[in-house]
Amino acid sequence: MYCRTVDIAIIGGGPAGLAAALAAREAGVQDVLILERDLKLGGILNQCIHNGFGLHTFKEELTGPEYAARFADRVIAEGIEYKLGTMVVDLSKDKVITAMNREDGMFTIKAKAVILAMGCRERPRGALGIPGFRPAGIFSAGTAQRFVNIEGIMPGREVVILGSGDIGLIMARRMTLEGAKVKLVAELMPYSGGLKRNIVQCLNDYGIPLKLSHTVVDIKGKERVEGVTVAQVDSKNKPIPGTEEFYACDTLLLSCGLIPENELSMGAGVEMSPITGGAVVDNTLETSIPGVYACGNVLHVHDLVDYVSEEAGNAGRSAAKYVQNGEEPARGTERGSIAVKTGKGVRYTVPSKVCAETVEKDVLVRFRVDNVYRDVKLGIFFDGELLRSVKKRTVAPGEMEELRIRKEEFEKFPNAETITIGFVD
Repeated sequence: MYCRTVDIAIIGGGPAGLAAALAAREAGVQDVLILERDLKLGGILNQCIHNGFGLHTFKEELTGPEYAARFADRVIAEGIEYKLGTMVVDLSKDKVITAMNREDGMFTIKAKAVILAMGCRERPRGALGIPGFRPAGIFSAGTAQRFVNIEGIMPGREVVILGSGDIGLIMARRMTLEGAKVKLVAELMPYSGGLKRNIVQCLNDYGIPLKLSHTVVDIKGKERVEGVTVAQVDSKNKPIPGTEEFYACDTLLLSCGLIPENELSMGAGVEMSPITGGAVVDNTLETSIPGVYACGNVLHVHDLVDYVSEEAGNAGRSAAKYVQNGEEPARGTERGSIAVKTGKGVRYTVPSKVCAETVEKDVLVRFRVDNVYRDVKLGIFFDGELLRSVKKRTVAPGEMEELRIRKEEFEKFPNAETITIGFVD
């Protein structure tokens, strides 16, 4: 088993890993290594053949593979090293990576800095508690997407989709375009988990019904799905007796949320957020382990890949600065001196802490609200004192919000201990 040393190791060759690698190279670090378990760079974007990507980053509309290729081509042109078909099995708190592939067998990488960019996975049926047998015909929406877009296989012809996450909405349209009949999309919550534009373009445009506050309570069929029973739920998400409806179908697609792939992070002892399922990071995207950074969907689930690339670029630059500073944090002695907290109506924030000394221009705080709200004001509070607010006509959990705090605004509160993001009463 061989061992080598690199300046920056990036776990994951999807949009986050590629953007982080390019940013680190542009910041002056030459020795960058990407480790990717798939056989091609680009991650999940390679199966997302629909358009709508790149409007923020490239100011044009691209498909997923086109967007990924823009970054992958640059990585190759820059000569950044990458290993495909490589599974990382362990990350230690000392930044030693254990990985394996067919060419090298098992090997270790000792990195000065590590960037976590492993992405996320779909919530499986086992986590949903749906009663019934385990027949063929039950797929996660992402698995069905791979079958249709890459393997050229149709999962079924009569489809019910549980969950209105973006992948589920997009697959409702994709299955329809391939000739399947999508009976309905059922959503447990009283609001959709996807972008509003996807509800319009993927459901409304094709006459596919969306039933909010509904869930699947039974699956009929032993060998193959024959149908599902859908029922309305109450305010506690419990099925309401007498509201059951049966839908004959041969396929059930699950789009019930995404889970950041953080087994490696937890194994290394990284502090995790119970809300996002990702690491707790500061404004440089550094985790609780010095020199280990997190970005993209492994940190928190994004709604636009453009935001993933932007965030990953910040992680790449921060990791480069850490290496160039002799593996010393680019901050003062007090780590994470200002805690970023959630106020009224806000579910989580990223970052969770800010060191004002490291702020060069501003700090971008991304967050999601906990329900659908209309005509509200979102405010930034320093130690309970309102700094400023912004009006929002509509906010929803399916769409990520963001606020920027400028460097000069931090200087107004030199002794601040907390920043709170929440609604203004």
